[in-house]
Amino acid sequence: MERKLRVGILGATGMVGQRFISLLENHPWFEVVTVAASPRSEGKTYEEAVGDRWKMQTPMPESVKSLVVMNVNEVEKVAAGVDFVFSAVDMSKEEIKAIEEAYAKTETPVVSNNSAHRWTKDVPMVIPEINPEHFEIIEAQKARLGTERGFVAVKPNCSIQSYAPVLNAWKEFEPTEVVATTYQAISGAGKTFAEWPEMVENIIPFIGGEEEKSEQEPLRIWGQIKDGEIVKASSPVITTQCIRVPVLDGHTAAVFVKFAKKPTKEQLIEKLVTFRGLPQELELPSAPKQFIQYLEEDNRPQVKLDVDFEKGMGISVGRLREDTVYDYKFVGLSHNTVRGAAGGAVLCAETLTAKGYIKAK
Repeated sequence: MERKLRVGILGATGMVGQRFISLLENHPWFEVVTVAASPRSEGKTYEEAVGDRWKMQTPMPESVKSLVVMNVNEVEKVAAGVDFVFSAVDMSKEEIKAIEEAYAKTETPVVSNNSAHRWTKDVPMVIPEINPEHFEIIEAQKARLGTERGFVAVKPNCSIQSYAPVLNAWKEFEPTEVVATTYQAISGAGKTFAEWPEMVENIIPFIGGEEEKSEQEPLRIWGQIKDGEIVKASSPVITTQCIRVPVLDGHTAAVFVKFAKKPTKEQLIEKLVTFRGLPQELELPSAPKQFIQYLEEDNRPQVKLDVDFEKGMGISVGRLREDTVYDYKFVGLSHNTVRGAAGGAVLCAETLTAKGYIKAK
């Protein structure tokens, strides 16, 4: 790459926008040159606009502090200075759909953390280790939008990252039924404990829209491209409960699985620890070398010990054992704002760059 690709962050002042900025500091391929947010932040430096709301545990990168925040609604102006954008805007679904397509129509690829386009028929929703071939649908999307290089691609919901990759590693054994309960961190709601004191020593047994996403999005990831759209898979049948717990970062899942072809425990563990995808083959900058680790201890994975495995891009699995009702059960853990949000989107952008979909304007 002759020069780093110029990146814009839409919704740069929010928690996921901040995570993008922290992850992209010193990135070998990408450089943040533009930050955009709501009109109330327009004209301020990024440091002024964020103020005391910086939520990352690492300091704000010096390289972005003096960037002047642009109005995210001034699409042509923002798009003019970048090769592609990451989207983490906080708007209604219809507004997000409209603004992301507006950026795409300026011939600016959009890699989105948002859920608005996850079920748009020709928008790929990708975990790069699992379904990078879904990026091929971009050609159909560009035909619809009338673009040559502009498109929208999305990553799936944070809640599925702790179990969908595990089930994918086991696909040759044909999972047929899955019961998953997720215990989800407060950063998934864009909050810290200082902002959400009622979550201290508390559990809330409902997260709006999360159970539907957790049950349906894996099926789209395992779907097939047919006639210019992604048709979701019909199995396994997945049912979930999603619970908010007093943890800052890290979504844990307790999962029960039934298989058509029952494997041994040893076969299942071997499939986990040897699982590699395209990001590992291409040695992409953000790709974990070990995508899934298996922990033998009875008390693992734990958020405090394991959430930052592979810099938050890896999945940790433990407590795999036979079950009396289903075939097996296990516990999975993923970092919800790294692998589950900004980091997953960065890995998508790296994959799209390696495949030639994102390039310098």
